[in-house]
Amino acid sequence: MAWFKRELKGIITTTEEKKEAPDGIWNKCPNCKKPLHYSEQVENQYVCHYCGFHIRIGSKEYFSILFDDNQFTELFGGLTSGDPLHFTDTKKYTDRLVETKKKTGLQDAIRAGVGKMNGQNVVIACMDFNFIGGSMGSVVGEKIARSIDYSIANKIPFLMISKSGGARMMEAAFSLMQMAKTSAKLALLSQAKVPYISLLTDPTTGGVTASYAMLGDINIAEPGSLIGFAGPRVIKETIKKDLPKGFQTAEFVQEHGFLDFIVDRREMKEKLASFLKMLAPVAPAP
Repeated sequence: MAWFKRELKGIITTTEEKKEAPDGIWNKCPNCKKPLHYSEQVENQYVCHYCGFHIRIGSKEYFSILFDDNQFTELFGGLTSGDPLHFTDTKKYTDRLVETKKKTGLQDAIRAGVGKMNGQNVVIACMDFNFIGGSMGSVVGEKIARSIDYSIANKIPFLMISKSGGARMMEAAFSLMQMAKTSAKLALLSQAKVPYISLLTDPTTGGVTASYAMLGDINIAEPGSLIGFAGPRVIKETIKKDLPKGFQTAEFVQEHGFLDFIVDRREMKEKLASFLKMLAPVAPAP
């Protein structure tokens, strides 16, 4: 009965000898539930190699995928949110900001950088959903505005990667003002004939969808991304009707004419680089 009593060494490791796997080494695909090793995720650009599901990632990962050799210069990294309304819900807004900064290592829900993509200069602003749901506050709008100014001044194409739950309620009207502010800046970018590509990722909702996310010269998205204004549950409760299958997915939005392309993340860099090449101004003939 030694087997059942586990008396023989080697049948089971003693508690003292057990070693825990480090956090972050293994992950589980949210779609097919199969285990994914971190090195496999990085190699496959955070796309499940079993089912093709695009795992949510942040600015750090997008920059490593899109910038050549992950070399870039961060722009306006010192901007942080204030608390103009002295807002408090379950906790003070200032406390929430401090806690989120410590947890994520980010200053706000967006980072911007300038570098090269397949040898072509590009400014990329990318949102981070881990920072208060990627909510659009005054810092998000200001960083986008300054990034656009930088693109205009240096004649460098601008790529916006959206991933957001919408406006940041803690800043109320200050947040909503960013919709008009960024839209006006994009109009100046268009007048300057500097290309603007908008990449919508999962999820892109609320005021972000209603402003800069849908104003690109080219609007593209990752497969299966949730894209809309109000969420499906809110819409269903409002209209009291069942929604069409696949409602507010990137595929549904493209079918109804709001997207130009849906691009697999593993092909994203090459596709974006080809867009930039096509949109680049033609040098005048000698």
